[in-house]
Amino acid sequence: MRRALLLALSLLAIPAVQAAELKPFQASYTADWKQLPMSGSAERSLTKDADNLWTLSFKASMMIASLTESSTFTFKNDSLIPKTYTFERGGLGKTKTIKLNFDWAASMVTGFENKTKVTVPLLSGMLDKSTYQLALQRDVAAGKKSMSYQVVEGEDVDTYDFRVLGSDKVQTKAGTIDAIKVERVRDPTQNKRTTIMWFAKDWDYLLVALQQVETDGKEYNIMLQDGTVDGKAVKGN
Repeated sequence: MRRALLLALSLLAIPAVQAAELKPFQASYTADWKQLPMSGSAERSLTKDADNLWTLSFKASMMIASLTESSTFTFKNDSLIPKTYTFERGGLGKTKTIKLNFDWAASMVTGFENKTKVTVPLLSGMLDKSTYQLALQRDVAAGKKSMSYQVVEGEDVDTYDFRVLGSDKVQTKAGTIDAIKVERVRDPTQNKRTTIMWFAKDWDYLLVALQQVETDGKEYNIMLQDGTVDGKAVKGN
């Protein structure tokens, strides 16, 4: 149960603007599981070093369970180029560790998922489970209505599809945010889970809320608590 909420937390997003430079950010979120008196929190940050290598860091906690995730990537010619990806989940339930290296010269992703060796052919445009979120928000910012990404998931490569549902307003602790509502598209005959996200129009499409309903009806909600984009505090109306 804690694992499901932590996985939902890992969908938290990165602010970005299409055809513009990326901006450093920090964001904190709260999370609730409606069926149980259980809550969690998460933090995500985006930084750039002197060599123009970007690092996306994510930490989530829920009672005695925890999840950490980190990606490094470069941003060139309006393209996201993953370099490394690490994922660790601990605490109650099944632990999991993923470490991946994106070798573009050799066109190969190598690493480990737990103790299993990973070797995946690397094709142009492939992303990891963090950088696809940035690609999604850049496409939403560009006005696209449907998006699709090839995402490396340890030993597997999966296709993530999304569609824009329209404009909406979201009540957050930072105020009322004008947002774009986006849905993860899944085949209902294969997976009945639903995931809805809201991206802030005026704050470089920072994710401000997420709602996920599992196949068993359990519902998870994630909400922005506070954040900064390029050093400016996120504020609603």
